[in-house]
Amino acid sequence: MRASTYRTVRTRPAERAFDPLGDWADVGTPTPPDTVTMSVMPAPPTSAGPTEVVDLLIVGAGPAGCAAALRALQLRPDASVVLLDAADFPRDKACGDGIAPHGLDVLRALGVPDAVAGYAPVDRMRLRTPGGAEVATPCPRANHVVPRKVFDARLVAAARARGALLLRARVRSVLGGGHPGEAVVVNGDLRARVVVGADGANSTTRRALGIGPNPPGALAIAVRGYADAPRADRPPEQLIDMTDEGWPAYAWSFPIGDGRANIGYGMLRSKLTALYGGAGGRTVLHATLARMLPDQPAHPGTLRAHHLPLSTWRPRQPDGPVLLAGDAASLINPLTGEGIYYALLSGSLAGEAAVTALPARAGAAYRDALERELGRHLRHTALLAGLAGRRRTLMDSAVRAARHRTELYDNLLEIGLGRGTIPTGSLARLAARRLVAGRR
Repeated sequence: MRASTYRTVRTRPAERAFDPLGDWADVGTPTPPDTVTMSVMPAPPTSAGPTEVVDLLIVGAGPAGCAAALRALQLRPDASVVLLDAADFPRDKACGDGIAPHGLDVLRALGVPDAVAGYAPVDRMRLRTPGGAEVATPCPRANHVVPRKVFDARLVAAARARGALLLRARVRSVLGGGHPGEAVVVNGDLRARVVVGADGANSTTRRALGIGPNPPGALAIAVRGYADAPRADRPPEQLIDMTDEGWPAYAWSFPIGDGRANIGYGMLRSKLTALYGGAGGRTVLHATLARMLPDQPAHPGTLRAHHLPLSTWRPRQPDGPVLLAGDAASLINPLTGEGIYYALLSGSLAGEAAVTALPARAGAAYRDALERELGRHLRHTALLAGLAGRRRTLMDSAVRAARHRTELYDNLLEIGLGRGTIPTGSLARLAARRLVAGRR
């Protein structure tokens, strides 16, 4: 890739960010404990004409995109890998900031052992249901809470250190790749043998494949902010507080370890529309968050909304040289909204397929790998989400039982944060419930 200049990108006090509720708002960016500075090469102008064909072009430099770059270069250090993103890094990203241990396993396998360095582990989680059930128990493996502004910048730095080229540009078109040997063309002049679309919930790459967005019933919307962490007279814990209002819905509070907590509230887009109509989604989400976490008012300027395309409507990965990873592939856990582990794992698998399979077979190879790694888990989370969505008492019963059965609590966390599956005996009973419910 040719470019004549480099530009230094530094943290800004505020940026303009798209709000899925419908307009633009100033967004305060939390100050991370460490400042990251990086040089970003601007993408060649579209008038420059055709460029060389790179081995792998990745749209989006978040966790999924960086994992794809890291895995591709781990397997083929001589591969030409380009990360393309519209944002400067570091940049804020609306998210719960929770990093499950399963995601760190993926990063360690990719040769990135220090992505959460400097952030204390949080080894307790409190689950609270609308029916009054509550459990707070040490997790079998600790989680971390790292602002995406820091976490993503560290992953970008790791990918660049391994040899990936970071270009800044907004992707507007993805064309070609429909015939063997044909390059995929991005923005008219960036050409690649394989493209990985890791460009989030509003993926341009996904639309280019002719795949529409998730329907409202499989699309969550959440608002995230930063607030003072709860009082320090008890061990830090992650809180998930579920509510009947718009069920399935919950508020969260995740302590970062620097005196702040990531707070938020989310629900299905379909429920928001059905319950409140034109009342104003922003007002509803902000008011519900304030009501559910009255002792943790959001810091001014930190509330941002974002969409979460749930895996219950995951599209089939097409054959060919254009792959979808992370949110772009609707890889969001429908029970918890967790997506960083899925992003890292799917990105890694996509990066592997991109450099080990023929371009025409990359999509099929990636699809098979994803099925091996997550297929059964995704089917089980879809089953549980469907049952829990129709019968809130199922979640009450599960949390009450988890208070007395450690193995059940651990399994709930594995299903919600990792790739756990339902035990065989429980699966048979749940399948019977689903059959009965379907006949009503």
